[in-house]
Amino acid sequence: MTQETQILCVGSVLWDIIGRSASHMRSGSDVPGRIIRNPGGVAMNIAMALSRFGLKPDLLSAVGQDAEGNELVSECARRGLGTDHLYRSADLPTDRYMAIEAANGLIAAIADAHSLEAAGDKILNPLIFGPLGSDVSPFEGLIALDGNLTASLLEEIAVSPSFTMADLRVAPASPGKAERLSPFVKSGRGTLYVNLEEAGLLCQASFDNASDAATRLLERGAQRVLVTNGGESCCDATRDGLVTECPPEVLVTRVTGAGDTFMAAHIAAECDGADRSEALSRALHAAAAYVSGDVAI
Repeated sequence: MTQETQILCVGSVLWDIIGRSASHMRSGSDVPGRIIRNPGGVAMNIAMALSRFGLKPDLLSAVGQDAEGNELVSECARRGLGTDHLYRSADLPTDRYMAIEAANGLIAAIADAHSLEAAGDKILNPLIFGPLGSDVSPFEGLIALDGNLTASLLEEIAVSPSFTMADLRVAPASPGKAERLSPFVKSGRGTLYVNLEEAGLLCQASFDNASDAATRLLERGAQRVLVTNGGESCCDATRDGLVTECPPEVLVTRVTGAGDTFMAAHIAAECDGADRSEALSRALHAAAAYVSGDVAI
């Protein structure tokens, strides 16, 4: 791949509303902190990170024609993200995500991606009916796909002829949606980016380390898997073998979007010609810089 590779980010594009506190929290805690609103969603986070790495991704998602949607599309364009192929619905509101983060990690989160789910396969029309591709002339670039799409639509994508020529990179969006990626394991299509918990859900098992989880996913049919495990060793697994590396130690100041940054940095490194070991190292260092707060959103 080269930096001219065309990249599509398919999935959730919404507003993130994040409350952060430097205090430890538990259920029922009421503490001082900051509340921010930023463009978010897995596909959006990946696209923004890819843009920071010098790439020019296009977005495929559902965004409402409401005031929040218009503001979000303007913000996407300001950040250099392609918005020409977004599905803009007059009937569906722009989606939102809300999370509470504290010194002891993510406390709770709610993803309101109902409009994306309601839009269904309409967001894929540019890939199926043109201008980006079709069944007879499939898209040949790179696609970053997130698990916020419905299970049935993800299952369709896993076998669709419109995706046969794409370099497909897939993330589950959250542990609660990890099992939606099962069709990609069964079909052996794409590269999966999961954490240890998500790998366990896909395998219906528990694992002590990323290497064991990645190996089991390959045994179940996956083509390629990258498994992260917080501050512990990460693994990139293919039929050609396993590559492992530990992330650098940093002070964690935020967690929402860390996995998306890892995925984007890994994609960007491979687009730049990095081998598997170098790409994994770049991705881990980029994610570490992000969670430490050294990267502006």
